[in-house]
Amino acid sequence: MTETFLTRAGYEKLRQEIEDLKKRKVQLSHDIAEAREKGDLSENAEYHSAKDKLAEVLGRINIIQDKLQGAKLIEEFKPPKDTVSIGCAVTVQDEDGDETTYTLVGADESDPAEGRISVYSPLAQGLLHKKVGEKVSIELPAGTRVFTILKAGPSQ
Repeated sequence: MTETFLTRAGYEKLRQEIEDLKKRKVQLSHDIAEAREKGDLSENAEYHSAKDKLAEVLGRINIIQDKLQGAKLIEEFKPPKDTVSIGCAVTVQDEDGDETTYTLVGADESDPAEGRISVYSPLAQGLLHKKVGEKVSIELPAGTRVFTILKAGPSQ
């Protein structure tokens, strides 16, 4: 079981997904039983399709259960003031003078277009545990970039 960092909203979203999947599992089990009653299973496409879908649903349920069991809620972390940590919003300025704000979240909740980056991303890894005012050189896939940390604090 691996650690999964989640916000409370992300945790609840996964709990809801698992409930929906359990309902889907019941329906698929019913579909399999109905298809089985139709006779020859070797040529019964409905039966095989329902079995395949059931296997996918069961696999997804197992993945989500593992994530929920290893979940660490981001809200429970108390980062030091003005230090970059998971769950915080950090504003950086690059060497071109452009300012960007990112929120460091677990991999399951990352959405770079919304400014939410995975704590495991190269950028986040380079910023973690750094303090406001520090300049950091980070090796990114596009090459090395230098960032100045302008702000770090709780995300909104």
